[in-house]
Amino acid sequence: MNHHLLLIIHLMAATVWVGGHLYIAIRILPQTLKTKDCTKLLALEKNYEPLGMSALLLLVITGIWMTLQFGITLDHWFSFTNPIEKVTSTKLVLLFSTLLLAISAQIRVIPKLKSNPKKLVEMAAHIIAVTLIGIAMLIFGSFVRYGGI
Repeated sequence: MNHHLLLIIHLMAATVWVGGHLYIAIRILPQTLKTKDCTKLLALEKNYEPLGMSALLLLVITGIWMTLQFGITLDHWFSFTNPIEKVTSTKLVLLFSTLLLAISAQIRVIPKLKSNPKKLVEMAAHIIAVTLIGIAMLIFGSFVRYGGI
C-alpha cells in the first residue's frame, strides 16, 4: 500500500484516539471528579470504546506497516540504532504502556468504579496517563518528517 495513504489512515486514527482522550480528560473527567458521579464517564467509555479501540488497532497496523516500509524489520526494533528506529522503538514502548494501562483499567478499575468512588481517582490517573502518552506518541511521530530523533 502507498505510504502516503497509510500515513493518512494513521493520522485519522490518531485524531480519533488522541482527540477522544483529550475530550474525556478535559471535558468529562473534571465534571466527573467534581460531582463524584461516574455515570457520564462510564457511558462515554462504553460508547467510545468500539471507535477508540478500532482507531488504536488501525494505529498499530499502519504504524507497523510504515515502519517496515522504512526498512526497520522486527529484528531491529528496540535497538535504537538509527533516528527512525528510535522513533519506532519509543512509540512501541509508549504503545505497550498504553496497553498495560488499558488492561489495568478494564480489569481493576472500571468494574469497581460504580460501587467504589475511591476508584474514580485511579481511573482519572489512567485517563490522564493514556492521554499524555497519546500526545507523546503524536509528537514522536512528527519527528519522522525530519528523519527521526
